Amino acid sequence: MANTTSAKKATRKIARRTAVNKSRRTQMRGAVRNVEEAIKTGDRAAAAKALAAAEPALMRAAQRNIIHKNNASRKVSRLTAQIAKLAK
Repeated sequence: MANTTSAKKATRKIARRTAVNKSRRTQMRGAVRNVEEAIKTGDRAAAAKALAAAEPALMRAAQRNIIHKNNASRKVSRLTAQIAKLAK
């Protein structure tokens, strides 16, 4: 339990940031899930459209330190490769 005033304030701030970050993480995961579902159905056009929405969501999450930027880049790269595979 926090004792000092500053520690109590820090606890409140952390709780607020956690709530915001959870929301952003959920939105990011949803965007990625949309791309993966489109890939699974084999619809290349829908997958490309979903990726166009997911890529900025991933990069925004990386900028805001919700995920590491290399993690975001890796996800985008792998999804792009899977979409490219659909064309063949």
